[in-house]
Amino acid sequence: MTDAFPPWTTSISNADATHLWLRGYDATHLMAAASFTDAIYLLHHGRLPTAGERRILDAILIGVSDHGPGSPSAAAARLVASGSRQAPEAAIAAGVLAIGDVHGGACMTAMQWMGEWLAEQDPPVPIEQAAADAVRASRAQGTRIPGFGHRVHREVDPRTDVLIGLAREHGSRGDGVTFMRAVERELAAHVKSLPMNIDGVIAAVLHDLCCTPLFSKCLFIIGRVAGLSAQVVEEYAERPMRIRIPVRYTGVPPREAR
Repeated sequence: MTDAFPPWTTSISNADATHLWLRGYDATHLMAAASFTDAIYLLHHGRLPTAGERRILDAILIGVSDHGPGSPSAAAARLVASGSRQAPEAAIAAGVLAIGDVHGGACMTAMQWMGEWLAEQDPPVPIEQAAADAVRASRAQGTRIPGFGHRVHREVDPRTDVLIGLAREHGSRGDGVTFMRAVERELAAHVKSLPMNIDGVIAAVLHDLCCTPLFSKCLFIIGRVAGLSAQVVEEYAERPMRIRIPVRYTGVPPREAR
């Protein structure tokens, strides 16, 4: 008889009474010999990273781990922590839910845009020309290129050069970094100075590591949870309900119901 409800299938993990396997590796062996970054890469890609890949991913996770209490994710987490004292999971989840296409998800958007633009070059053209064409098309359409400009780091995002340097040091090769640097130059020449931000450099570096856009956003979430948990714990040390968001009312003045 055919089973009307076939079981779920997964290639990620399995467990029995005495073992836990992650992508076929005994988890206890990984606990003794691998790093958390190794585990992240293994879970998503089915293999352990090279030493260079591990170093680059470590840098990305550190770079996205926190950006101050004013970032949307941290502000949301602390606001919930201010009013909910026994549920850190709720406060951290609120911070994660504040991550979207603009905050934290722009790396995925940038990676999708870059990948699609490079794939459309048929026949292939030099990277500099592709970048010039991309900026020209953006200007003609009145659209913003993702991965450039930052509301705090207006002159330069200090994390960008570090990640690019690590990618080059550890042998990452591809068109991603070259293309995004060329786009940066084209924007400066024909629009205004918009330095590549953390989202743009993550998109470029992970493209050159043959990762997917979805993985880039997941990596941001994983890294940011570290910062969110610290923000929540610190908020718990303050008095409850201390956070007040300034609001100026602009509606109609008081009036009588008729």
